[in-house]
Amino acid sequence: MTTALRVALAGLGTVGTGVVRLIEENRDLIARRAGRPIDIVAVSARDRRRERGVDLSAYRWADDMGAFAHDADVDVVCELVGGADGPALALARESLKAGKALVTANKALIALHGMELAEIAEASGAPLLFEAAVAGAVPVIKGLREGAAANRIERVYGILNGTCNYVLSAMEADGRDFDEVLSAAQAIGYAEADPAFDIEGTDAAHKLSILAALCFGTRLDFAHVETCGITQVRAEDIAQARALGYVIRLIGFAELDGGKLFQRVHPCLLPLAHPLARIDGATNAVVAEGNYSGRLLFQGAGAGDGPTASAVVADLVDLARGGTGHSFAMPASALEQADAAETGHRSGKAYVRFEVADKVGVLAEIAAAMRDAGVSVESLIQPAQARGETALIAIVTHEVEERCIDRALQTLTGSNSLKAAPMVMHILDA
Repeated sequence: MTTALRVALAGLGTVGTGVVRLIEENRDLIARRAGRPIDIVAVSARDRRRERGVDLSAYRWADDMGAFAHDADVDVVCELVGGADGPALALARESLKAGKALVTANKALIALHGMELAEIAEASGAPLLFEAAVAGAVPVIKGLREGAAANRIERVYGILNGTCNYVLSAMEADGRDFDEVLSAAQAIGYAEADPAFDIEGTDAAHKLSILAALCFGTRLDFAHVETCGITQVRAEDIAQARALGYVIRLIGFAELDGGKLFQRVHPCLLPLAHPLARIDGATNAVVAEGNYSGRLLFQGAGAGDGPTASAVVADLVDLARGGTGHSFAMPASALEQADAAETGHRSGKAYVRFEVADKVGVLAEIAAAMRDAGVSVESLIQPAQARGETALIAIVTHEVEERCIDRALQTLTGSNSLKAAPMVMHILDA
C-alpha cells in the first residue's frame, strides 16, 4: 500500500478549516492525482473548544503546535496561523530545521523572513512552499517558477488585494464614496473589521515583494516597496477617470530598472482597453511579461477559505508527488541583492487632484507651479459642484519625469489655496 503524506495543520481559522473540508470532500480525487493519499494526522489552534463547522474528531489535537516540528509521525507542517513573527515564525524555523516540509499561506511571513526560511530549507533539504501566499487560488507562483522558468521576466504587476479591488469597482459602479463602500464591504465580509492592512496597501506590498524576488532572481526587499493605499481615492476621482477613458485600480508594479529594483503599490489609472481594467470585485490578477513568452495573465479568486485552501492543498499534492524545486526558482544563494531604484527619472503621464479654496487665482497658482517645474498639462477638470468653501481640481499631465511633478507639488506646499495634500495617481499604459 502506498504510504500517505502525513500533514500537521497549525491554525484552524477560515483557511485551516477550508483545508480540512477540501481534503475530506476530494480525498479520492486528490489521492489519484497525487499518487498517494494525503492525510491530516494532527491539528492545533488557540481554542480547542471553539465550534468551527468541521469534524475534527479523527485528528490528534496538539495543544503546542511547536511540537509538530519534531513529531516523527508528521511529514509536512502546514502553517496557517498568520502573522509575520511570533508563533508562526518560530514554527516555520523549527520545522524546516528539523527537515519537515513547510507549506504556508502567510504572505507577511514570506515577505519579511522568506530569505532566512529559504536558506534554512536548503540547508536541511526540506521543501518550503507558499503558493497560497499570493493571489489565493490563482497558480501564479507555480506558473512563474515553472511554466515561465525559461524566460527573463521584464516586469510583473497586478491587482493583488481583493478588498481594495472590490471597493474601487463598487465605487465605480455605484458612484458612492470610499467610506460608504468600505462599510458595506465590511458588512458582507469582503473587508475586515480593521481593514488597514488591506486598504493601506500593506497586503499587496507583501505579495509584490514575493513576486519580484521570484521573477527577477533578487533577494526579497519588502522594506523598499513604495506603498500608498486607496483611502484618499474619492468618488469624484472615479468619475473623472471614467470620463477620460480610464478606471482606477490599486496596482502593485515591479521591474528591474538599470539593475536596481523598482517596487510600487499605488492607485493607478488604467486605460479601458487594458486587461486589468476589466477585473472587478474581489478578484486578483497578475501580469508577467517574459522576453519569449510575451504577456502572461493570471486571474482568479484571490482570497477566502475555498480559493486559499485550494492553493494550500495544491502544494501538498506537489509534495506527495515528490517534485518541488527551489522556493524562489533558484537557490537562495543565487538570488542577487539589488539596490532600490530611484523613482524621480521615471517618466509617464499622471492624474493629480487638488482640493483647493474656492476663490479666484487658484488655477493660475497651480498652472504656474506646473509650468515652472516643467510639467505640461494635457487636460484640466474642475467639477461644477464645490464642497462648501472648497473645490476639486484635477489635471492630467503629458508624459513627464516624476521628479518634475514632485517639484511642482513642493512649490505649492504651504499654500493657503490648498486645503488638503494633492493626490497623485500614475497612468499605466496599455
